[in-house]
Amino acid sequence: MQATLYQSDFYTWARQQADLLREGRFDTLDAEHLIEELEAMGSRERRELANRLTVLLTHLLKWQFQPSRQGASWTLTIRVQRMDIADLLNDEPGLIPEIPQAFEKAYRKARLLAANETGMDEATFPKQSPYTIEQTMADDYLPEGN
Repeated sequence: MQATLYQSDFYTWARQQADLLREGRFDTLDAEHLIEELEAMGSRERRELANRLTVLLTHLLKWQFQPSRQGASWTLTIRVQRMDIADLLNDEPGLIPEIPQAFEKAYRKARLLAANETGMDEATFPKQSPYTIEQTMADDYLPEGN
C-alpha cells in the first residue's frame, strides 16, 4: 500500500491544501484529513491551556506549602504563566468556556507534581483547588504560606 502525501510529507500536503483553498478548488481537497487536522488544532489549544494552568497551579501550591523555598524564580514562573494564559485566551477567546474543565484537570495534575517536586505527601495538598480561577489568574494574588 502506497503512502499518501498526507502520510509521507505533511508539510507539503498542508501547503497543497492551502493552495487548493486559495484557488477555490474545493472538490480536490483532502476533506477527511483537513477535518482531522482542524479538530486536532482545537485539541492542541485546549491542551496548551491545561498545561499552562498546571504549571501555574503547581507553583501556587509550592508557594503556599513550601514558604521557606519561595523565591524569585517561582514568582517569575507564576507571572509568566499568567501572562501566557492571558495571551492564549486573548488570541483564542473560544477557549474561555473551557477554563473550568481545564482548571479542574490541571489542578489534579498540579497536586501530583507539587507532591513530587516538594517531596511532600500528596495528602498534604487539598483534593480540590484551594484557589478560585479568579485568584489563580489575578496578577497580584499569591497564597499565604501554611
